[in-house]
Amino acid sequence: MNYQEPLFRPPAEAGSLIFQVAYGCPHNRCRFCGMYKRVRYRLRPEEEVLAEIADAGRRHPGTARVFLADGDCMALPFDRLKRYLEALNRAFPSLARVGSYANGSSIQNRTGEELAALRRLRLHTLYLGLESGSQEVLDLFGKTEQVEGMIEAVLRAQAAGLRLSVMVLIGLGGHALRQPHIERTAAALNRMQPRLLSALRFIPIPGLPFPPGFEPVTELEAVEELHELIKRLELDHTVFRANHTSNPVPLSGRLPQDRERLCRELECELASGTLDRNGPGPLPVEL
Repeated sequence: MNYQEPLFRPPAEAGSLIFQVAYGCPHNRCRFCGMYKRVRYRLRPEEEVLAEIADAGRRHPGTARVFLADGDCMALPFDRLKRYLEALNRAFPSLARVGSYANGSSIQNRTGEELAALRRLRLHTLYLGLESGSQEVLDLFGKTEQVEGMIEAVLRAQAAGLRLSVMVLIGLGGHALRQPHIERTAAALNRMQPRLLSALRFIPIPGLPFPPGFEPVTELEAVEELHELIKRLELDHTVFRANHTSNPVPLSGRLPQDRERLCRELECELASGTLDRNGPGPLPVEL
């Protein structure tokens, strides 16, 4: 494989064969994400990717899962993405599913017929970062997506048979916007009804600029925030994960049936007195 570092994939794609069909992220303005900051976004030559798929089919014919990298493969021209999926289906007779990162605006640029066509070609799971349901929080951190647009994108994609894995960042509102971050994130998720939901704790990345006066929440406050978020969720059929290494308390379950158990686990940790109540102070605008 002709990989160019850095190369990222979601934890759930650990067993997938990765094809890097583009380098970097076409958006790359988010101040909470350092994944592709040193990478100039560009598409790989199509013939190079198709040759790589054909070669991998000869080497690994039993492949069942594939992940397309980098940052937002739904931003590729539709016909090119369709040709890649067709090539994957030819190369791997046992192919069951293809995953990719996706932004709401890229999904919205697809018609319902296009989304359905991609699904028939075994595009299966799209990983979308909501981060926050508060537009104010997203604007402060340079994420150019609109909350309403992301909600609509998730609903349209799931209506076409795709599965959406949505990620939110606990603590992204800091102290000043903590409550609207919690409340509006829960409200957005309740409208989306994602099939998978991941909650990660926001960890400031040295070197990235932050809003003036932004003050991160403490470890204790992050767990309190997660607890309140879960209490507000009204999801009908969602696999929930908060077991990323950034989370002080690892959790997993299904909603709604595991809501009470998840809340009890967090309440026990909050009562234990072991969580950091201090944490970092206010950050400078640039580190």
